Amino acid sequence: MTEQRRSGLRADLRAAVPDASAALVVTLAIFVWLYIRVRQGTSATVAVMPMMADANRFWVYFLSQAFGWSALLWAWLTTMLGLVRASARPAWSLPGRYSAARVERLHRATSLTTIGLMFAHAFLFFVELVWSNDHGLGWLGRVGSAFAEAFVPGVYPSGTGVVAILLGLLAFYLAIPLGLAYYLRNRTGARAWRVLHRFVIVVYVLSVWHTLLYGTNVWFDGWPRTTLWLLQVPVAVLLLARLLAPARPAERSGRAIGPLEVARRVTALLAVVATTVVLVLVAVSGVDGGRTPGAESAPLNVEQWMLWAGTAVLLVAIAVALRLARPRARVPDPVRNQ
Repeated sequence: MTEQRRSGLRADLRAAVPDASAALVVTLAIFVWLYIRVRQGTSATVAVMPMMADANRFWVYFLSQAFGWSALLWAWLTTMLGLVRASARPAWSLPGRYSAARVERLHRATSLTTIGLMFAHAFLFFVELVWSNDHGLGWLGRVGSAFAEAFVPGVYPSGTGVVAILLGLLAFYLAIPLGLAYYLRNRTGARAWRVLHRFVIVVYVLSVWHTLLYGTNVWFDGWPRTTLWLLQVPVAVLLLARLLAPARPAERSGRAIGPLEVARRVTALLAVVATTVVLVLVAVSGVDGGRTPGAESAPLNVEQWMLWAGTAVLLVAIAVALRLARPRARVPDPVRNQ
């Protein structure tokens, strides 16, 4: 990494300090709220896992939960900022402190904060697994087992976590290269960076999916789960705006767009429109996959092999997109060279 790229990352890390500080304050507030609900006996987590009714004993787990919620909130925020920045600015948009450059800086800062929050969420879950030592292992064994279950995709052995934790880890490990690709754009090229950055939305989708499956505070039907679904509507609308009116003039002009690119844009547009309709219908109807307290839950209809297959397809799509983004070599003009 060159000095210029290092200085750019250092500058963004410094700019992220106020943002990360705000995230820690929000995380602490969420933790206090979760802790109080456990003490009062109103926690949905305790309803799902009654053995966690001792808030003092399982405070690390609830702190991990709090970091998970703040990570999702910051992921939502950075996704919204990124979509606003990548869309054409309307005539009524405000200048100055809301300029495109300011939005972009905020987007980069919140992106770095999100990665840090995701790591803290996973690390505290690892600490809780070491502390609880459900397998009755010695220190070396419990650390190794906890590390595998918390950080190695596909290892977590039981319950909904078999799929949900895999989703969360896939989101985390994809967020690191896709989120930090900006600082390698001088090496990879701006076109390659833009291609990689478009796949960041997958990280957000996996994060929301992970929360809907494993977030015990939105496990059951009710306003928290409905609110989580409704928060995805503005993301879908901004993504639609990004596709219809991108910020880059080259994308708006439509020049030199081949049939493959037209098919890609039409497919993406139809997918976003359909997703927006589904999100609204889910929120209005209340049929959102939530569980009913006291009732037996339906078995998971997604298995690990499906997620691994989807990941393989995603990686192939990224590789193909990067290959197509490579600039074509210019063919020398024999007449001009004479």
